[in-house]
This record gives sequence, structure tokens and C-alpha cells, in this order.
Amino acid sequence: MKRELGTARCGLACCLCSENERCGGCHAEECKGKDWCEVRKCAIEKGVSHCFECENAEECDKGILAKQKPKAFTVFAKKFGEEFLLDCLERNENNGVVYHRSGIDGDYDGFESIDALVEFIKTGK
Repeated sequence: MKRELGTARCGLACCLCSENERCGGCHAEECKGKDWCEVRKCAIEKGVSHCFECENAEECDKGILAKQKPKAFTVFAKKFGEEFLLDCLERNENNGVVYHRSGIDGDYDGFESIDALVEFIKTGK
């Protein structure tokens, strides 16, 4: 885990992403999605660096926040803080939980609800 990479604006775990060797992240000026990413544009307009800092984070479904994984990571960071999110992700990785198993899918995908995924992040079970 490359903890120093933290999370993307939308909550996805840059620190665990298999693409992080080729991606500067959404805070970088060379971000591939900087011209079309709704989340990036919204965060910049609102003056926040991450969606979890926004008062509407739990209700928002802009762009990629309509997908379960980034939404759950954002909800988790909103409730418990980004440092605790990173602590849990690091612990889970050390216990064999895989962020990207094939393509972009991994052990954090396919949950029945946002709440179930938040609980998995928190407990690793």
C-alpha cells in the first residue's frame, strides 16, 4: 500500500490502485479526467479536496459517486475520517483483502448495500 497517495476526491483508494504507477491522481494537473470528471469539477467549485468534506456527501450521486465502491469509501471517510479509512484499508490489505483482483473488481465490490461495504471496510469481514 502506498499510503502517501491517500484517496481520490471521490473516495477511491489511490493508495491501493494498480493504476497508480501511471496515474497522478485527480489532484494532479495531468489528471486524465480533469476536463470531464463531475466529481472533480464539483469539489473544486465547492472548495473541498475530497467529497467526504462536503455536507451533502452521503446524498450525492454525481458521476462516479453513483457507484457503490466510491460512494461507500466516501461515506466511510465522512463518518470515521480519512486516516481511519487508510488504517482499515492497510489492515485489510495485510490480511489478504484485494482492492483490484481482476481489472477494477476486487474484494470491495459486489456488496448488497453501501452499509454492508462500510462494515466490511471497518472490520475486514
